[in-house]
Amino acid sequence: MSQTMKTLTMSALIGAVGAAMATFAVPASAAEEAAMEKCYGVSLKGQNDCAAGAHSCAGTSTVDYQGDSFKLVPAGTCTSMETPLGPGSLTPIERGA
Repeated sequence: MSQTMKTLTMSALIGAVGAAMATFAVPASAAEEAAMEKCYGVSLKGQNDCAAGAHSCAGTSTVDYQGDSFKLVPAGTCTSMETPLGPGSLTPIERGA
């Protein structure tokens, strides 16, 4: 086998492995996402999934239980979650921390 063929074969193999690994990085399916809900005011500092006018997105909340930052939780569980500042909310809430 020539050096060119070995290089092409190795490149194809690396590409195939990369493509296979990329499938593991695909976000949750629509059905899995539908089984989750946004729960505001329950995430710890830096552990939010997204939202808030004060920051751009995931992992950027500045205080624990920030009322305008959400965490994805199993559907139907948000409002029963208790924090030191009160229950979780399905909508953004004003909450001093």
